[in-house]
Amino acid sequence: MTLAVFFGCAFIAFGPSFALFVFTIAKDPLRVIILIAGAFFWLLSLLLSSLVWFIAIKASNSQDLALQRGLLIFGVFFSVLLQEVFRFAYYRLLRKATEGLAAISDDDGSAISVRQMAYVAGLGFGIMSGAFSMINILSDSLGPGTVGIFGDSQYYFITAALMTLALTLLHTFWGVVFFEGCEKSRWWVIAAVVSLHLLVAGLSLLNPLYEGSLPPVYVITLATGVWAFFSSGGSLHSLSALCTRRKAEGESS
Repeated sequence: MTLAVFFGCAFIAFGPSFALFVFTIAKDPLRVIILIAGAFFWLLSLLLSSLVWFIAIKASNSQDLALQRGLLIFGVFFSVLLQEVFRFAYYRLLRKATEGLAAISDDDGSAISVRQMAYVAGLGFGIMSGAFSMINILSDSLGPGTVGIFGDSQYYFITAALMTLALTLLHTFWGVVFFEGCEKSRWWVIAAVVSLHLLVAGLSLLNPLYEGSLPPVYVITLATGVWAFFSSGGSLHSLSALCTRRKAEGESS
């Protein structure tokens, strides 16, 4: 049973992102480089936020539960802000490196577009974020199978997997919207992305109340996905044309 939980939760958490990587990124070396670099930038933000968290914990009174709870909330929100700072830094780096990226690209034409870079960089952020939030939980899911015996919810692992999936997709969507806001100097868009990230992080603190965290997070994920679709140049007309073409191909086959 523990093995089934492990693979089930792993496929839920990382299946969609793995599929996106295989079908949209793996065949292009340039996109792979951008994805790995994006994951590295997220790791840098984690390193700095962990350092601040470690110093705060060591400098505080470990017996003061209220203070420790406050430090936890501070750590979560500080980490979110630092991630967005590094997302902006990565955007600036990619913009400055566009000519260099064109030089190493296999395509003799134009370099990879900003929208493509935004998608790949966002997926890099999401995959690394999901990996760090889920790996330890997957390790625990292998056994012994004691979830729920001492009053813990039996839905803990599946909830963690669904939350990881949502965060991975959200980072991808946020990357697209964030880069678009930077390109067009729409600072309210950047502020909206940061605010949504803070909101989702706050909702994750409600994870023990699963019905209070998962539904709102998935509503935000769906809405942000629609926003990212239109930000990346999508339209209702293009979506309708795609559905019509797929239907015609299905009928012809």
